[in-house]
Amino acid sequence: MQSHKTTVDGIEMRWEEMGAGDPVILLHGIPTCPALWRDVAPKITGRRVLAWEMPGYGASIPQGEGRDISVAKQADYLVAWMRDQGITRAILAAHDLGGGVAQIAAVRHPEMVSGLLLTNAISYDSWPVPLVSAVAKTGGVAKHAPDGSFHQLLKMMFSKGHETDAAAEAAFDAHAPHYAQHGEAEAFVRQAQSLDVEDTKAIADKLPTLNIPARIVWGAADDFQKIEYGERLAKDLNAPLRRIEGGKHFTPEDHPEVLADEINALIRMVDGQ
Repeated sequence: MQSHKTTVDGIEMRWEEMGAGDPVILLHGIPTCPALWRDVAPKITGRRVLAWEMPGYGASIPQGEGRDISVAKQADYLVAWMRDQGITRAILAAHDLGGGVAQIAAVRHPEMVSGLLLTNAISYDSWPVPLVSAVAKTGGVAKHAPDGSFHQLLKMMFSKGHETDAAAEAAFDAHAPHYAQHGEAEAFVRQAQSLDVEDTKAIADKLPTLNIPARIVWGAADDFQKIEYGERLAKDLNAPLRRIEGGKHFTPEDHPEVLADEINALIRMVDGQ
């Protein structure tokens, strides 16, 4: 994938891109970046694939300073970036916080979303998870924690959210350097303190009215986002649910083939095949 950046409404926005055709936009969550989709994107067929980076995350952590980086506001940033790129309609495939961004964008601008894939995504009242809430509440303490403790926190999150030590280590190697380069714990505290469950609760009653082709993929053993929320999303979106038995939170990294299969199946749904 090739890295790109542009300035939209005074915000430097970044994304990774490959392929050609109608767009599929991949959305990440916390504490990740577009590299979350590194093994999924090459397996998506016949489409222009764009992995967008939320301002305030990844290499774009500096763009979060002094700016609203709530999930609801990220939906505004996403739509502004799409319009800047001339993208009038796209499939959104989203994980974790990105799933909340995708739901909000779809409710606000259904004409811009041709399909929706959600995997272990925030929804309803499923978030913020206790660990992130604790960081938000003790932000001052977290910022001044001993050297190395923030890295241990990240390693714990990845270890708890992946099925193997090797996958957890690969995720740490992919995502942690952005924090190391841009403020360490201070950046994570800023992300955590931006999270407000009302952002998804406010649009929950609109999900059953969307009438957009959708698919749900869920790691059934996820301790962060429980399978019950995947089941509820499947019901409200009238979407098939693909359960990954034993799967944990970071499904795009642990099961890229499954995610690519489901995105390709959604593409066929959208194309009416």
